[in-house]
Amino acid sequence: MKFEIFVDSSANLTEKMIEECGIKVISYVCTCDGKEVICYKDGATFAQSAKEFYAAMSRGADVSTSLITKERFEAELEPTLKEGRDALVFTISSQVSGTNHQANLAAEALMKKYPGRKIYIADAVNSSLGEGLLAVKAANLRDMGENLETCAKWVEANKWKMNSYFTVSDLKYLRKGGRISGVTALAGTLLNIKPILKADGNGRIVMCGRVKGRRKSVAELAEYYKNYAVFPEGATAAICHCDCEEEADNLAAMIRELGATDVTVEYYDIVSGAHVGPGTIALFFMGKDRRGELKPSEKRADGKPVHAENNI
Repeated sequence: MKFEIFVDSSANLTEKMIEECGIKVISYVCTCDGKEVICYKDGATFAQSAKEFYAAMSRGADVSTSLITKERFEAELEPTLKEGRDALVFTISSQVSGTNHQANLAAEALMKKYPGRKIYIADAVNSSLGEGLLAVKAANLRDMGENLETCAKWVEANKWKMNSYFTVSDLKYLRKGGRISGVTALAGTLLNIKPILKADGNGRIVMCGRVKGRRKSVAELAEYYKNYAVFPEGATAAICHCDCEEEADNLAAMIRELGATDVTVEYYDIVSGAHVGPGTIALFFMGKDRRGELKPSEKRADGKPVHAENNI
């Protein structure tokens, strides 16, 4: 029996991925100057809406995000259960959003209502295409005939190998979200320091490096691919950007020079992009397990040691 695969819209899937893999998207809703923005609309051109959203942010628009509620998950999942199919649901990292908790509450309630059905909630321990590429792989396995349990086991065994690194153009968005201090943001801006951040072995966002200048920060992302991709030659990679397409294309060219044969470039999903701001570029690829030993120099994005217990 086939099962359905769902993602929250943080998964950042391209229209082609959604169509070819038959994945269902549950959209976040953001606000921009008090107006609701649906982060993903079925059949709508995502790039245009994302471009408009990041342009508004650049003009100083007041934006905010919220999680997907238990009730929304129930409404989206119940039709699948009624039709007699199970569900595999991917969410953004539980360490950066309460959405995963809401999804688990919904799954618990629905499985009581439909005792013969199964819902597996997969914490992607990542965001954007770090979540989306895992869902695509699960869909490929499903279409090869694998069942829900096998696909879920693959996700749990491999999700920590999905590496993600990103750099931002303006530190004020990280400061606004509490990811770095105001002093750090001011000093970084004055000195033109650009941080390199990543999802760590706990699913949190940490600072793993810093360079001077935008061009160097983008090139540094390619160095992380070179050093951390298990098989950089012939690998699949994805790049997301907050309305800086030319620089994202330049990064894609660097990754291809290192051997990557399948590189997707897409606008950053709105709910994640709202927290990092226009000019952000992120790189995703399968690589070394993120739960391995951390370098002593790695710090959380707010400057605290990586073992600090506060969630961002």
